[in-house]
Amino acid sequence: MHGIFANILILMAVAVVSVWLFKRINLPPILAYLFCGILAGPDLLALFEHPEDMQTFAELGIVFLLFSLGLEFSLPKMIAMRQMVFGVGVGQMLLTALVFMGISLLFGLGLSAAIIVGSIVALSSTAIVIKQTNDMGILNTTRAQMAVSILLFQDLAVVPLLIVVPLLAIDGGQSLSIAIGLSIIKGVMVVLILMSVGKWILPRIFTEVAQTRTDELFVLTTILVALMAAGLTYSFGLSMALGAFLAGMMLGESQYKYQLEADIRPFRDILMGLFFITIGMRLNIPSLVAQWHWVLIGLVGMLIIKVVLIRISGGLFGVPKEDAWAAGFKLCQMGEFSFVIAALAVDHGILSTQVGSLILSIGILSMAMTPWLVTKSSDFARRIVNEPAPKFEPNEAISARHQLVHDHVIIMGFGRVGQSVSRLLRSEAIPYLVVDADPGRVKESQSAGQPVYFGDVRHKDILKAVGIERAKLVLITFDEHNKAMAVIQLISSLYPDLPIVVRTRKDYRMSELYSAGASQVVPEILEGSLMLVSQVLHLSGIPMSRILKRVRKERKGHYGNMHGFFPGETTELSYAKQDKLEFMHAVVIAPNAFAAHKSLLELDIQRSGIKIKGLRRDNIELESPPPETILKSGDVLVIVGKPRRVERAERYLLEGH
Repeated sequence: MHGIFANILILMAVAVVSVWLFKRINLPPILAYLFCGILAGPDLLALFEHPEDMQTFAELGIVFLLFSLGLEFSLPKMIAMRQMVFGVGVGQMLLTALVFMGISLLFGLGLSAAIIVGSIVALSSTAIVIKQTNDMGILNTTRAQMAVSILLFQDLAVVPLLIVVPLLAIDGGQSLSIAIGLSIIKGVMVVLILMSVGKWILPRIFTEVAQTRTDELFVLTTILVALMAAGLTYSFGLSMALGAFLAGMMLGESQYKYQLEADIRPFRDILMGLFFITIGMRLNIPSLVAQWHWVLIGLVGMLIIKVVLIRISGGLFGVPKEDAWAAGFKLCQMGEFSFVIAALAVDHGILSTQVGSLILSIGILSMAMTPWLVTKSSDFARRIVNEPAPKFEPNEAISARHQLVHDHVIIMGFGRVGQSVSRLLRSEAIPYLVVDADPGRVKESQSAGQPVYFGDVRHKDILKAVGIERAKLVLITFDEHNKAMAVIQLISSLYPDLPIVVRTRKDYRMSELYSAGASQVVPEILEGSLMLVSQVLHLSGIPMSRILKRVRKERKGHYGNMHGFFPGETTELSYAKQDKLEFMHAVVIAPNAFAAHKSLLELDIQRSGIKIKGLRRDNIELESPPPETILKSGDVLVIVGKPRRVERAERYLLEGH
């Protein structure tokens, strides 16, 4: 037991150091996990005598990954993408499987083995491609959606493949056909059960759980649902990943979608890391060294052929050439399920150990190349179709052209808000430079003579290129909270005295943005309400000087008087927002209440993050009652705070707990 514990500690230490080292040299964590697995494998450190024992636990990472993917692909979205999923996806899968099956037959493999090899090579890595495209921020682009559609069908195709592999070892065509027929019936039954439960039962369960406002219960319920769905399909002899995917897809249209994804992400990422570590452990280094020439030939051949076949599949369904080539470079590797199928085929004697080891070596090396191929896919596709790259002014040219510009405003994001601000700045002859990450918008804006440049504002060289050290002000207009937080922290660390104004649609994010270093946060909803109030006061005869004074006071106080509202039955709030927005609540002090005959100073409910909005006594409203005010029976105390704090404060006022 002590030896196993020590080995686990060593494995974790190697994983931490590997991820840190690979991030320092700008390589993705997935490669670090593969590297960690190779080090911990039987040929080097040999931390575990039977590394395959960890496989079942590691496959939970795939379950959670498919659950997250299902959240992104709800049933209506699946229907809308049916041409891509069941058109290009089917074409790619069949074409690739047939070609590599033919190649396997030419190399002397039997028919069953050739079918398995063709199917293994036809699969691609959902885990790496989805994670890499998401990290790059291109998951919602057209070409990335094509790649995701193909991956989606491949994940669905894994189900019959896992069924067929054991059946190929059965002698007799009649037995095989009966077994396949029974498996199809089982699959249909499972899909109907999960879709019914997901449509009518799961939303009600999560509504009840959300109303408890207990984070732990919500997380536990999310994990339980994913695992139960996976267990149901597994009990029917199907893939666990299919059940998790269907459960996620059914919940993809619910209001809890984003909270579910956030809750599952830590478990998914950790278990996915463990999965890739187990993949690395399977690499047979002596076999790789002995067959290095075949591994190299197989790797290069597979990558080239798969790219071409995916391009052909996309072309058959009218996908633009550049998008099809880009998808080919993203998906030319083997997938994580390829290893599962290969191991199953070796266990059933369909593939020899030597062939299985060769496939494993090629697959791991192809996975190791995938992050680089995904990053360069658009560049490679553009070169193949001879499409010129978008002509953006390079950073050096920006610096040279605007090296004399000073006291200018840097606008980050050139959507409708950024463009509106730029017009008013231009009318006042205030110099400005814009950085935007949309290549089409940058090209269009540059053609119109706008000082707009392409780049990611999270990079120091982009900031220096637009002269941030000489700027008067930075304005962040894009509504991407995590990206805005990263930019604010970066600018604050480099230029702490530079004012940063941030626009946000979510007023409950204000405190986070201020904490990160923002000088002024402009919440659209509250600012719109403030302008509306200004118009109402003006039309009501209030002097403009008094209105402007009120507006300045609200802005200076970070809109303090405008926070908080009374929720009702028709108030639609997602689980993610309930603990971030501030609610107002009226607490009636009963004769036997704990707070009766006690002063506000003595109760000191502000220490729990609650603000007192007012006190109503004998139909007279007291705004901001003094701390020495003693509460009486029948008083109505209006408090403001986050929902859970309001509930605790009410319980304290009434019961003393």
